[in-house]
Amino acid sequence: MHDLNPTNSNYHQARRATLIGGVVNLLLSIIKIVIGIIGQSQALVADGVHSFSDLISDVMVLYATKHGDKAADDDHPYGHGRIETLITVAVGILLIAVAAGISFDAINRLFNPEQLTNPGMIVLFAALISIISNEGLYRYTFAVANRIRSNLLRANAWHHRSDALSSIVVLVGVMGTMAGLEYLDAIAAVGVSLMVAKVGVELVWESIEELIDTGLKQDKINAIKQQIRDVEGVLAMHRLRTRKMGANILVDVHILVDPRLSVSEGHHIADRVETKLYEHIEDITDVTIHIDPENDEKVTPCRSLPTRSELLQRMEGCWANIPESQLIEDLTLHYLDGELELEAWIPLDKMVSKGQAQQLSETLNRCIVDDPEIKRIRAVYF
Repeated sequence: MHDLNPTNSNYHQARRATLIGGVVNLLLSIIKIVIGIIGQSQALVADGVHSFSDLISDVMVLYATKHGDKAADDDHPYGHGRIETLITVAVGILLIAVAAGISFDAINRLFNPEQLTNPGMIVLFAALISIISNEGLYRYTFAVANRIRSNLLRANAWHHRSDALSSIVVLVGVMGTMAGLEYLDAIAAVGVSLMVAKVGVELVWESIEELIDTGLKQDKINAIKQQIRDVEGVLAMHRLRTRKMGANILVDVHILVDPRLSVSEGHHIADRVETKLYEHIEDITDVTIHIDPENDEKVTPCRSLPTRSELLQRMEGCWANIPESQLIEDLTLHYLDGELELEAWIPLDKMVSKGQAQQLSETLNRCIVDDPEIKRIRAVYF
């Protein structure tokens, strides 16, 4: 797991933003309920209850940011980011419920005009205070959310804005009542509720996509592919898979390299791919790379071919009759396209003559005439 920044810093920023929002919501709810009663405004009282309900989402956010930022452990090797995702779904559903409540109340008042009241001027000031306070909370929380890449905080920011929008409905309703346009309040409320519901649906949908491991958008995938292709030694790639966990992106991919490379050089290429993705693609925190000597989606698999120890046992009887085979210091095995190739490494100074060296490859290959799994044996002199 690649960790660019300590998560403690993110947690403290999210916690501070949420606590500030909770305190402001508590004060606003008290102010709106009290003034709503004094000013005879049912809408403002309902808006105060709405603000008080936001404390529930603030508690949920605090829980998620505390536990979602925990480091990976044995039981959760990819971290705890999905806690934040689950709570984001809950906050999104809460937004949808708030929107439904606003709509129901507005439609009810449209069909029951006798429920309309005649609020006093003090209600206007309370609504203005709520609008300014909640819009300020929205902008502050949204800025923190963008800085620490938290969809959950974005959801909570929109919850603050839904409060501001509902207060606008109260303001418009009061002004409309004073101007003799009693229905303006209810019509505006329906429009606002649709806006809030749209945000809630988008947040829920995005979080559900994350929970079922939906891949990244195509433009992000194209950017990842380009960074991989730009690494020297990468011939091609396939099986690129991406997913999100909280604010983090996880990537795994198969890259094709020259089949004759050493294991260490192939590993070095993989390291460079990994580093390049971390440096150039924002939010990537975990990369798994599988090195392929060939495209294993198109070629014959080599799973059934013998291992090194099985091969040596198979060749032992034949090589016992070839004295030069005792000069072999190392064997390199190449498993390619369902076949096995051997490179026998032999010191050149052990060869009596050039002719003997040229003849040895043919002699060694006689041992595999009746073995369809071994393609050839090549003598390599050093």
